[in-house]
Parts: sequence; structure tokens; C-alpha cells
Amino acid sequence: MKGIIFTEFLDMVEAQFGLAVVDEIITNSNTVNNGVYTSVGTYDFNEMVALLVALGEVVSKDIQDLLYTFGLYLFQSLDEAHPEIIRNYTSPMPLIAAIEDHIHVHVKKLYPDADLPSFLILEKSKSKLILVYSSKRGLYSLAHGLIVSAFKHYGQQVSVSYDLLETDGTKVKFTVEAHV
Repeated sequence: MKGIIFTEFLDMVEAQFGLAVVDEIITNSNTVNNGVYTSVGTYDFNEMVALLVALGEVVSKDIQDLLYTFGLYLFQSLDEAHPEIIRNYTSPMPLIAAIEDHIHVHVKKLYPDADLPSFLILEKSKSKLILVYSSKRGLYSLAHGLIVSAFKHYGQQVSVSYDLLETDGTKVKFTVEAHV
């Protein structure tokens, strides 16, 4: 997993819960890197799992809720780090519809070894998008938060529902409905 995800996660934990919680989850998670990550590094996904589990225990929150919160935070951070990607879109629906064919292509140029989820568009209209998220990591709640945050970025309201196509969250059908 790319280091930018780790650094942004720890930044989100500090912003949401404080530096003491960051220290506590790093101590409790016993990761190989001891909480030291660079944005350009690549780290074992299990380290992120350990940090998430430790955070869930410290703040008494469900991991899916924490991933959703991280998705909300991460969109803003990615926009600040790579505004050239977001700038290409004037509204959230085309941005989300372009994840697979444009955005992930750009991400692969920046991070060739990134292991990205896939998004298959099943239905697309001006106000509705149905897509299937697939990832061996099952971080669908992170994707959910990113989608909601994209709409907030453009000042639009959205309803997002999802159905787990695989119980482990590795394949999820999202229905995104814009309130226009």
C-alpha cells in the first residue's frame, strides 16, 4: 500500500482524535515500521489493518465507520496534493465515472506499483451512477467516503447506497444518486 495512504491516515487521526491517539495506536499496533512512513514509500497492507484495529479499540468505533471517515478526509488531501486531477471536472458525477479510465491511469503514472481497486460502471446518467467496486482489500467504506466527499467538494448533495456482493467487502455495488 502506498505510503501516502499511511501518512494521510495518521494526519486524519491526529486531526480527528489528537496526537496522543496517534501515539497510542502506533504503540498498540506493533507495526514493523513503528508508525514511520513516507508518502512515496510502499508498505504492507497489514500495517494499515493493524493501525485501523488499534484506532477502533482506542476510540471505540467500528472499522467501517473509521474507513468512511478516512475517505471523507482523504479526498480533501488528494485534492490538495493533486489538484490537476480534480480540476479536470466541473461536477462530481463525471469525476466518479472517470475513476477507472482516467484517474487511476493518472495515479498509475505517479505510482506505478500502486494496487488500485477497480470500478465497473453498470449505469450512468446525469443524476445516477451504479458501479461495482472490486478490491482484494475490501476497503469499500473508504470508497464510500471518497464518493461523498467528492460531492461535498462540488457543493452538491448525494445519496449513496451499497450492496455487498461479497460478504468480505471485496466486491460492492454502489448506487450514487445526485440531488439536482
